[in-house]
Amino acid sequence: MDLVDLITEKRFIGQEFLTWLWWKSEERGGSVELEGQGDIVVVFEKHMLLEYGEADYNERLVCSGLQTELKEARTGLRTGKKLEQARIQIIKNEMEYNLTLGATSFEFRNVKLPKTEGADASADSADAEMEGAVLERIYLFEELVKIVNDLLLMFVEARTSETWSEELARIRTWVHKSADNV
Repeated sequence: MDLVDLITEKRFIGQEFLTWLWWKSEERGGSVELEGQGDIVVVFEKHMLLEYGEADYNERLVCSGLQTELKEARTGLRTGKKLEQARIQIIKNEMEYNLTLGATSFEFRNVKLPKTEGADASADSADAEMEGAVLERIYLFEELVKIVNDLLLMFVEARTSETWSEELARIRTWVHKSADNV
């Protein structure tokens, strides 16, 4: 089996992760507890892409709007579509990150890192200041990757635990309840 086939076969993991993360973020009003790190804010917003089917029979549904207007995405989940891509806002320690996360290969798109003092460095800045600003941006990106990896680890631990069937039942209830009430 080549790499492309393997990615295609295992893409459900990313789709399940995004769905689980959406549920997890709404379970406590946007707050998600990262073990050993405290609460972070995770908000699904503005844009979601759902898919159904395979190869030539693939159907896509793009949902956009404010967070409260994602009724089509919730209904899509209820009708068997899988969450393939989502625009997500993550806030940790007053640092706000925005990204579009793709499920199939966990790609980060349209990343917006927190604004910092170093981010406003002008062209007239000394080389050391510019280097510091670049290093700061690299650090912030690494922090975002770590947060997403920690969330993914939480999902994998939940998904492989003996209590997954109970959590899955709560997710299914959320899908049906939220589709009816939004």
